Amino acid sequence: MSHDLILVAHGTRNPHGLTTISEIASAVAGQVGPVRTTFVDVLGPNPREVLAASDAPAVVVPAFLAAGYHVNADLPARVRESGHPHVTITAALGPDPALAQVMRARLIDAGWAPGDQVVMAAAGSSDPHARHELVRAAGLLADLVGEVHLGFVATGTPTVADTVRRLKRSTQRVFVASYLLAPGVFHTRLGQCGADGVAEPLGAHPDLVALLAQRFRTPVPIQ
Repeated sequence: MSHDLILVAHGTRNPHGLTTISEIASAVAGQVGPVRTTFVDVLGPNPREVLAASDAPAVVVPAFLAAGYHVNADLPARVRESGHPHVTITAALGPDPALAQVMRARLIDAGWAPGDQVVMAAAGSSDPHARHELVRAAGLLADLVGEVHLGFVATGTPTVADTVRRLKRSTQRVFVASYLLAPGVFHTRLGQCGADGVAEPLGAHPDLVALLAQRFRTPVPIQ
């Protein structure tokens, strides 16, 4: 029996962010077949609405970089509310070595060179497990580019701006690796942090698309 394939993103009113999410979904669909895109915040449709309108078994892949509130609580609640009996929710995308490779590629595009300091900018989370995953993601990036400092854009300390400011006192160039999926309010803030360069979000990079496609092809339920 065929499955409904549902991609879940956070949601944004930023038109560039919406375009990026559409590009990601389209690229994934090119590898696995039709994909419905839903959102847990800001705009719709939400997963509950899409699941309630179908009887087919469904695979739901959260396009989130760490397993915080939206992945662990919000999304499962929307699935329960739908009343759909056959839904597999997979794990969040990160941490994963493929995402570290994408960040490195984005840093190089932004002008980073070996020897420059790197701050990995994450949205942040109050969930301890999610914060641990972000630390692991920074470690994976450090395996590729050398020392990496983790900073947060929205929730948690140290902030990206404070981290950049501290590093600028003792080093010549500081670059920010954007551990964000798409353009939006959070990424816009990074342009004001004082870094010498800010990498683009992960976006529809082929490695990220391949990771999502793999989640759909061999879904492992979230623990």
